[in-house]
Amino acid sequence: MKILFCNPPWWIGERNVQIGGRSASKWTSGIRAGSRWPHTNLVNSSPDNYVFGDYTPYPFFMGYAASTLQQHPELDVHFRDSIAIRESYESFFEYLMAEKFDLIFIESASPSWEHDSWLLFQIKKAHLGCEIIVTGPITTKADEIMKDNPIAACIKGEYEKGALRVVNGERGVIDFDLLTLEEMNAAPFPYFDAQIAQKYFDGEPLGQQSPQLQVWSSRGCPFKCIFCVWPAVMTGNDPLGDAARKVRHYSADYMEAMITELIERYGYKTVYFDDDTFNLGNRHVEAMCEVMTRIGLPWSAMCRADTIRKDTWQIMKEAGCFGVKLGFESGDQWVLNNIVNKHLDLEVAREAVDEIKRLDMTIHGTFTLGLPGETKEQMQTTRDFIDDLALDSYQLSGTAEIEGTPLANLSTEGGLNGYAGATKDQGYISETDGSIKYLELVKQLQES
Repeated sequence: MKILFCNPPWWIGERNVQIGGRSASKWTSGIRAGSRWPHTNLVNSSPDNYVFGDYTPYPFFMGYAASTLQQHPELDVHFRDSIAIRESYESFFEYLMAEKFDLIFIESASPSWEHDSWLLFQIKKAHLGCEIIVTGPITTKADEIMKDNPIAACIKGEYEKGALRVVNGERGVIDFDLLTLEEMNAAPFPYFDAQIAQKYFDGEPLGQQSPQLQVWSSRGCPFKCIFCVWPAVMTGNDPLGDAARKVRHYSADYMEAMITELIERYGYKTVYFDDDTFNLGNRHVEAMCEVMTRIGLPWSAMCRADTIRKDTWQIMKEAGCFGVKLGFESGDQWVLNNIVNKHLDLEVAREAVDEIKRLDMTIHGTFTLGLPGETKEQMQTTRDFIDDLALDSYQLSGTAEIEGTPLANLSTEGGLNGYAGATKDQGYISETDGSIKYLELVKQLQES
């Protein structure tokens, strides 16, 4: 059986933009698998013309599923990340027609679904003789999308075990079948090859060197931010934010073996821990610091400001950590408590920023605007909070509404426990693409 795990092209179009007072032609492309919030943005690349430097996350779920099936010698497993190599639709279909796969796995979510549904029908029209399996957050609508699209199966959640079930003949909706902690730490390392291994890159926090290795040291997050996708729909099943969310950590031995092997094979210069929350507890962080001390490469991580002791930041610094991303989401405490449900004390977060900067580490802050029930004044409070922090960089995006999250289910439920301040009034912008929503918010605020 010949199998393809693919992250297909997602091109929007080309347009002229003003850069430094000059007009330049830029393509808009989408980021799908590997991103918690798939979105579209301007890129330096163009179809079949790869240019290094665009934000390119590694598609973890797809990579682990591909390497899992590769352990079965009777299966001929292939991996194609068209977004990472900036492939055109023409090249993608030439590849499909030349290889003639039996099964094609495609990961999708709300922001890309309209495009991806179109693509599924193009594959069907090409008479390739394959079955299409859909994975990713969009599978929260599995019954609906299977009625209207040429799909043989939908796998909910992380999909190593679900992919094996498909290979063994299951079709239709395949429910959550997550790895146990033991299975996770016995799993093969995620798929990389020479064509794509050095193309993945995230330039934040500042200090990254390429080639950059992106890894997970854990799966899941116990917190229940209203918009957060993966803990709600991929590493757990909690679309309403009212169930327990579990975190599974990779062991230090597993991480050291994986990172060491990939560095030796592909010559990475920095490591980025792209966990939902890397620093969940001092014990795990200290274990990873011991690993990175032995490996000896500079590294960075996605963190929270309030989940480790103050002195643990110092341990991270001494182990080679040069920077962190910190998720703040809002600079308004009421919004954080009553809409986002993040349980982050902003004064504690401010103290963490001061300590991290004292250690001469870089900080990239992440914020969002356009939450349900958030006022214009509260959005301005967030902007003021950003200005008052010693951040090296930050991102401010529109709040994307992606299937499987409490935010996406807010309207259908008529309110959710834990999100008492979240209301969708007439001014609320319902949009799955955070980049598009941000532009609409800016326009709306300028007109008011």
